[in-house]
Amino acid sequence: MVVLTAPCPSNSVLYNETLCACSPGFIFNVSAGSCVQFRVSDSEWVLNSGVDYSIGFPVSLFQFDQIKKFTQSQAVFLEATAFLVIIWLVFCGAVRFGKLGDGRTPWFNIRWLISRLDISFATSHYLDDQKVVLKRKTELGGAFSVASWILFIGLVAALIYEVISKRSVEVHSVRAANAPDLVSFVNNLEFNITTISSMSCAQLRGLGTLAMGNPGSIDYKTASLSTFTNYSCLNSSRGPIITLTCNNCPLSWDNIYINWQFVDIPNEPAAAVGFQFNLTARNPASKKHVSFVSGVVNNGSRQDDKTGTYRGPGMNILKFNVALRIYHNFHDLKLVQPLLHEFLPGSYVTDSVQLQSSLQNPANGFINNSLSVKFLSDYIVEVDRDSFVGLVGFLANVGGLYCVCIGIFFFLLIQCEHRIKRLRHEDQVLRRIRQRRKAQERWDKLRKYVMYTWGCRSLQEGLDYDDQKSCCAGGLPVPVKRRASLRRRMQQEINLHTISFDEKGRSSNEKVLQGPSAPGTDNHPIGNTVLFQPSEGRNDDILPLPPKPELRGDSPMDVADVQKSIQDLYEYNAKLREKLIATQSMLDTLTKNTVSSSAADAKR
Repeated sequence: MVVLTAPCPSNSVLYNETLCACSPGFIFNVSAGSCVQFRVSDSEWVLNSGVDYSIGFPVSLFQFDQIKKFTQSQAVFLEATAFLVIIWLVFCGAVRFGKLGDGRTPWFNIRWLISRLDISFATSHYLDDQKVVLKRKTELGGAFSVASWILFIGLVAALIYEVISKRSVEVHSVRAANAPDLVSFVNNLEFNITTISSMSCAQLRGLGTLAMGNPGSIDYKTASLSTFTNYSCLNSSRGPIITLTCNNCPLSWDNIYINWQFVDIPNEPAAAVGFQFNLTARNPASKKHVSFVSGVVNNGSRQDDKTGTYRGPGMNILKFNVALRIYHNFHDLKLVQPLLHEFLPGSYVTDSVQLQSSLQNPANGFINNSLSVKFLSDYIVEVDRDSFVGLVGFLANVGGLYCVCIGIFFFLLIQCEHRIKRLRHEDQVLRRIRQRRKAQERWDKLRKYVMYTWGCRSLQEGLDYDDQKSCCAGGLPVPVKRRASLRRRMQQEINLHTISFDEKGRSSNEKVLQGPSAPGTDNHPIGNTVLFQPSEGRNDDILPLPPKPELRGDSPMDVADVQKSIQDLYEYNAKLREKLIATQSMLDTLTKNTVSSSAADAKR
């Protein structure tokens, strides 16, 4: 304790008329130059068994400790899963209010995409009696399929969280210890006891004696401390630190006691506000495993938060237990575990008047401390780890979750399709709309190809349009009416044009042919071209009429035109001969077939 001279700072007392000391429960802060209250927080207590079970594949790979900060329990996964399922079902229900139209609306595309997600219930939809089971993908099935998978993934995530956080349990078994077992325990123990005060090691007295056994019993004895341990004292900012080091400590002792005290020296009274301890055990064969216990005590076993200053003849006792453990899952590691059993405070004062009186009384000018260590050597604790969930159990849990998720939404699907008839065949509605759209798109593509290859007039044969420019412009023209049947249009395509002798040098495309007028026919002149249109009752598409040259008196005759007309007549005769030969062959074949059929019937 730092001695101050008058005038005294706040939270201090005056003794011997000229000296000052901090009030009970307060300690002098050198940097602040004042007395501050000494408090102990729970975070200063640390206990470690020396074996770290947190190192594993899932933790090192996925940083499970960081994930655990945000997910303290499985409830987070379950709430997030339920939220996503509800959001998905609400979205699918809202999309149903959109109009399908002709299949080009975004609502149709979304609903069609949802129906394609029907991967779980494609063969489980409503089916009429005696119908073949078909694979049908409906919008309701797609919505429930995705919802079932969201629920399944969320539950699996919660299961994985449980497996990682509780993947194994620590099993402790206790058995009686034999003498060879105690001899096999080879551990190094180190005790660090700090008396929190303003004292120094110059005030230390009486450290050097070790007592073994129970006081008053036959096996009780004392020995020099240096025979069994190495001890030292070190000054620190929090007070003097007593260090006791024991290499290859024998664990056959039941109890050991080590006592020391701090006394008053001039201008440095003996007083303390608490004790800090740190006990460490290490196996020399495996130095990476260290078990320890550390912490700070100030008021012993009292339940109140009232602090005081320790000073006087009463003994302050720190009791520790040392348990023997064998870790079978770490290659039979033998390591002792130190534990704080109890702190029994000795003489202490809680108010300023008592502290002032004690400081002025030389009979109270010391602090007695004692370290009590009890070796729990009668029994040995064997520690092992058992897996909480194995591979087979994990797969069984995953399979069960899948069946539950599919079963829930399959039940909902069956109920919806059974009670709402329009949901039974909604896949057909979507497919028909999509098929019509695809057919229209392919027809538009074909029209564009024909227009690009043969021109617009190829699409307008036999049809009248309101806008003749719309075809060539790339649009789809609308026919006013169909003037003739398919048969009549085919007849019109093979009509011969009349030959014209009007002008010299006309190309073959400009020369026209005109057929003879007959009853039931119409001649429609277009410019210099006369079209011959037979009636529907005639079968002129099999054999065309012979070309008849048209002689006009207002135009001069040319030898080339006459030769061209003769050439056309020759080609017509050749064509007529080919058709006559084909007809004769057909008649011969029919005659033979008739004769053979008659002969066969006569034989029967």
